[in-house]
Amino acid sequence: MHRMTRVVFMGSPEFAVPTLRALTREYSVIGVVTQPDRPAGRGRDIRAPAIKLEATNLGIPVVQPEKLTHPDAVRQLREWAPDLIVVAAFGQLLRSELLELPAHGCVNVHASLLPRWRGAAPIQAAIAAGDPQTGVTIMQMDAGMDTGGILSQQSIAIDEQDTGASLSAKLSGLGAELLSLTLPSYLSGELRPRPQDASQVTKAPILKKEDGLLDPSLPAEALERRVRAFNPWPGAYIAWEEARLKVHHAHVAHVEAPTGSRIVIEERPALVTANGALVLDEVQPAGKKPMHGRAFLMGARGWAE
Repeated sequence: MHRMTRVVFMGSPEFAVPTLRALTREYSVIGVVTQPDRPAGRGRDIRAPAIKLEATNLGIPVVQPEKLTHPDAVRQLREWAPDLIVVAAFGQLLRSELLELPAHGCVNVHASLLPRWRGAAPIQAAIAAGDPQTGVTIMQMDAGMDTGGILSQQSIAIDEQDTGASLSAKLSGLGAELLSLTLPSYLSGELRPRPQDASQVTKAPILKKEDGLLDPSLPAEALERRVRAFNPWPGAYIAWEEARLKVHHAHVAHVEAPTGSRIVIEERPALVTANGALVLDEVQPAGKKPMHGRAFLMGARGWAE
């Protein structure tokens, strides 16, 4: 009986919410582990992770250790005595003592078709690389970074308009559905993990704000993908008047001009790249609200020199 299976869930952002909801419908979720509340937004207000809010609404106990290695966190997990730990976008590695704690081990919902895009930012990496498709993988966790055996996978096409946010929303729902389909046969012992193909591994390390800088030595098509991939985090930008000009939406135009020069195309600001130009459809100057490229040009004297 599913309801007899004691599950601890580990996750933090909005991506993980559908998975937690799916688990609570079919299993006894006895506890949730999530990241501590942290400052966020322009006001740096302290905000709780999306999973904490969801778990509180569902009446599930929540702990928020800085590190899973903290003795209090380990003690709490031992007290919960889960049969299974499910992880989705949690942000911390699990050491062997926790991996071995549940009878059925630990299962992860990962937002890529492993072994492609192991790591913290698989959704952004897939868009930025121009992959035609991505997907979700349910895997049995081991001590490595997304190195465990694959239990199931489901692919999805990447739309040419997809952003990091839109693709994340699609994959979060897909991951929850696939987990629900996968767990019964995994828990019964029918489904066995298959090893990943080590020759196909690519890495998607955690993103920093500086990764959003748009380098004109790259082709315009690559920069347009980055604008979409890094929306909303870490956000794409260019340097303008000793500050960051955020780029929210852009498209490619084919022109001949010196790489790195600033020009005007279709009454919008444009940055010439190694191949073509990146036309900035929506930008956000430092300290201001997002605006159309045309509106930006009205106040941006000296853009095209």
